Amino acid sequence: MAGRVKRKAGLAAAEALADRSIAPPVCALCARPIGAQVEWHHRIPKSEGGRETVPLHPICHRTIHASATNAELAEPLADLDSLRNVPAVARFVAWVRDKPADFRAPVRRRR
Repeated sequence: MAGRVKRKAGLAAAEALADRSIAPPVCALCARPIGAQVEWHHRIPKSEGGRETVPLHPICHRTIHASATNAELAEPLADLDSLRNVPAVARFVAWVRDKPADFRAPVRRRR
């Protein structure tokens, strides 16, 4: 994997669990609540000048990068709705829908 992935402890998630009146943050891809770990995805890759980030589960972040190149993420798939329409990502989102927030599994690279 080129580069490093910044992982931040889910401080917002921990605060939300401590204070039940605050809704826990949700993953921008699958819309499940974020668990103990959150990864921040650049909607447009940093190498292409992107600055805006969205919170994701680690498994969702790996699926995005396994399904699309940085060039594809820069232009046609910069919008998360169009990214969800990629067949591999759509299958993943349907599969992960009922999994717990801290679910982990290996992610296959596309061929």
